[in-house]
Amino acid sequence: MSAFVIRRLLQAFLVMALMSVIVFFGVNVIGDPVYMLVSPDADQAELEAAIARLGLDRPIWEQYLLFLQGALRGDLGNSFIFGEPALKLIFHHMPATLELAFSALFLSVVIGIPLGLYAGLYPDNPISKGIMAGSILGFSLPTFWVGLMLIMVFAVELGWLPSTGRGDTATFLGIESSLFTADGLSHLFLPALNLALLKISLAVRLTRAGVREAMGQDYVKFARAKGLSTRRIIFVHVLKNIMIPVVTVMGLEFGSLIGFSVVTETIFAWPGMGKLLIDAILQLDRPVVVAYLMIIVLFFVIINLIVDILYSILDPRVRLQDQGA
Repeated sequence: MSAFVIRRLLQAFLVMALMSVIVFFGVNVIGDPVYMLVSPDADQAELEAAIARLGLDRPIWEQYLLFLQGALRGDLGNSFIFGEPALKLIFHHMPATLELAFSALFLSVVIGIPLGLYAGLYPDNPISKGIMAGSILGFSLPTFWVGLMLIMVFAVELGWLPSTGRGDTATFLGIESSLFTADGLSHLFLPALNLALLKISLAVRLTRAGVREAMGQDYVKFARAKGLSTRRIIFVHVLKNIMIPVVTVMGLEFGSLIGFSVVTETIFAWPGMGKLLIDAILQLDRPVVVAYLMIIVLFFVIINLIVDILYSILDPRVRLQDQGA
């Protein structure tokens, strides 16, 4: 097990090193942030002073080495616009994004897996066919349009839920979150549902496919021959086996919930990292964009590592195959 984890850690380090090169050079060759920071009437001397102050007068390879030195110390540079450390800005907005992503993942699991289980057990039922048709819509409808429709129906027409903002927060066990207040939950529900719709559809289809395959396996037939109840067969034997691919895929999808929540946060004015990224891109705030992308890459690397470890715990054959390789 230790060799398996060490191998994955080395792979994660190589991925982070490679992505740091791609992200830094990809962001720093686009646009010129100096013109966003100085007056349009500024003369050449003022422009050169601003360029030197931001460190943009150095060759790009030297800028990357300085960035790498700072990154090893936990410093990804200062925001051009706010003059504060980019990591500080991101960490300030991160709780809201994590709160939204965890809520969306929770909705995906508690809604998608039961619906997929029902559709897999009763494939010819009209309700099951309706569930599968709904999952196709979940994959097909664009997120921004669904978000606008949710606001139109539940916030504007019915007036049941607020349309924008994070709502009131409260602190519990040192964690400040809108999950601990009724107002916060009312603000969270629509953006979380909007972000979760695609993942609900994915969970439905994964679970249904797993159930349909598992119900024809020999171990299920043997369990029935032993006289085990249908409930025990489904919730002990079938679910245990189908959860391996579900855990793997949903774990990886959690990273996409964090990384691609930009549209949802923009539509619902949710004060998370995605909204910060949009503002940074519009203002060519390179350090914030680079820091955000590196944090997202780190999230994906950590989530992949956790999923690999969970997968090896659920299925020991993974460890054996890794050692054999």
